[in-house]
Amino acid sequence: MTLLLAALAYLAGSIPTGLLLTRRIGVDPRRAGSGNIGATNVLRTAGARLGAATLLGDVAKGAIPTLLAIVLGAGERAASTIGLAAFLGHLFPPWLRFRGGKGVATALGVALVIDPWAACAGVAAFAAVIATSGFVSLASILGATACAVALWAREHPGWPAVVAMALLILARHHANLRRLAAGTEPRVRLLFRQRP
Repeated sequence: MTLLLAALAYLAGSIPTGLLLTRRIGVDPRRAGSGNIGATNVLRTAGARLGAATLLGDVAKGAIPTLLAIVLGAGERAASTIGLAAFLGHLFPPWLRFRGGKGVATALGVALVIDPWAACAGVAAFAAVIATSGFVSLASILGATACAVALWAREHPGWPAVVAMALLILARHHANLRRLAAGTEPRVRLLFRQRP
């Protein structure tokens, strides 16, 4: 049952939400902005409405398979592993030659289901960093780290899966880290306005 649910979760996670939404207005986020299919790049290239819709869709890709696993009686560790499968589907979708997004929103969806308090810790860290620095990339890395640390500190059975997601999120932001070090990483204001 766990293997079947993990396979279905991977397929659900691999649905390229941002790409499907932006196609309706003739925008391909892979060929604009940062080239990423996630919510931040959709926001920059296609506007706030589609950016928000992409965010919600990517969160749902992580939350729904994880919640389904729990409803069907999977334990917390198994449900977290199934959530990790959805996350991996977002990162490595077969339909896009395994070149997907960075997984932040999908990881949030998993965390919201398995431990809302840890998810809140991650969101709080994200919000604090974005409010003080304007760097979505840095906020994403630190938010994912805070969530993983909170799960580990609470001795949640699913902490290994969430730590794995946090490490993969860090790895997927390698280009952003280089730009941060070089001082060329773009900032984003709250209310979706660019900061010079």
